[in-house]
Amino acid sequence: MNINVTRRHFLRDCQLGIGGIALASLMAGNAKAQNAPNPLRPRAPHYPGKAKNVIYLHMAGSPPHLDLFDYKPQLVRRNAEPCPESFLQGRRFAFTSGVPRLLGTPQRFARHGQSGQWMSEAVQHLPTIADELCFIKSMHTEQFNHAPAELLLFTGSPQFGRPSMGSWVTYGLGSESQDLPGFIALVSSGTFPSAGNSCWNNGFIPSIYQGVQCRSQGDPVLYVSNPAGMDRDMRRLSLDALRDLNELQAAELGNPETRTRIEQYELAFRMQTAVPEVMDITREPQRVIDSYGAQPGAASFANNCLLARRLIERGVRFVQLHDWGWDFHGTGTGRDIKVGLPVKCRTMDKAVTALIRDLKHRGLLDETIVIWSGEFGRSPFREGRTANSANLGRDHHPFSFTIFACGGGFKPGMSYGESDELGFDVGENPVHPHDLQATILHLLGLEHTRLTYRYQGRDFRLTDVHGNIVHDILA
Repeated sequence: MNINVTRRHFLRDCQLGIGGIALASLMAGNAKAQNAPNPLRPRAPHYPGKAKNVIYLHMAGSPPHLDLFDYKPQLVRRNAEPCPESFLQGRRFAFTSGVPRLLGTPQRFARHGQSGQWMSEAVQHLPTIADELCFIKSMHTEQFNHAPAELLLFTGSPQFGRPSMGSWVTYGLGSESQDLPGFIALVSSGTFPSAGNSCWNNGFIPSIYQGVQCRSQGDPVLYVSNPAGMDRDMRRLSLDALRDLNELQAAELGNPETRTRIEQYELAFRMQTAVPEVMDITREPQRVIDSYGAQPGAASFANNCLLARRLIERGVRFVQLHDWGWDFHGTGTGRDIKVGLPVKCRTMDKAVTALIRDLKHRGLLDETIVIWSGEFGRSPFREGRTANSANLGRDHHPFSFTIFACGGGFKPGMSYGESDELGFDVGENPVHPHDLQATILHLLGLEHTRLTYRYQGRDFRLTDVHGNIVHDILA
């Protein structure tokens, strides 16, 4: 017998005894999620923002921008010439050494729309919405390997452990959907990005703000379904018991993650009903499904684009799409910028165009930021390993690259910044990933220097100690 157990201990701990059993019995028929305050409830921004939501389209591996959107006639004229040594001095490349040869694009370019945006023949659908797009042709980064570059782009640091952009946004704004996660990640082409789920991780901020990966094939969310032999009423009773245990631990230890665990269990319970409905694209008209090139039951980038619109429509704050297969080194015909690139572009091109048109048709584009990017660029010279191959490929290139944005307050039909005449360095108006992050947060009504979280005695933020809002690209 423990003589240190007092009457107070007994009265506290007996919640798990006869009283708990009686309460569970009384509530057995009430299979509803508890009405506890939700940390993902919408919160006011620092100031009125133009956008409410974000869809980030990440072409994992980094597409060859010089063969898609950044036309360089001088590079075409100087094709196969040795690269000027002045461009190479003091610089490292992932797979190229010595003096490589310049590589002009094999794709034909033309201007499109009233804005005269340059696009190559590798994309057939995006030219039809050229005047909706805001191209940023002066992006640059310090990272030339995939994982560190992705981490810098999505978390503000090339090292693991920092919260991702979607986590920061939901931490700052919450979510308008109370039955779905505020931050969802979708992956296509069968492979995670090189940085893995760190691209949508919560880092050191509460785990309720972590991105939830949903799948477009099979169970949308792993382990959210009831196990065999458990119905919804039994699930509710189990969650009630877990909640009581966690409440006791929260009161005793004061660990905020315990409270987060309670809230995640409740969200998962609500998701059991909401997720299957929102992930079922057969509920869409056939003409909409066809416009994206989607196929119900398949796992594809086209399906994920349609799902992104459905998720945003239901109040999800941040949706992140990762599509693998854009690492065009020329190591095979599938990774060749002449033959393989147009093939890879077909599904992306159609789906992204349909997504933007669909958002605009539904009145969602004005309040939804859409970003399309890789994690860095591709070199204006032939990749060293495939220099003597019949296939054409480019090396990793952090010094300049092109992305595009639209909706949510970005100025449509414009091209901002440019690379030099060979596409090697930024020629004017450089934009760093920290600048892009600061601009996205600004459009959402969040001041990037004020969106902070104290951890280990320091106030951290997405943009670290950097970042400038690019006002010239804002409508």
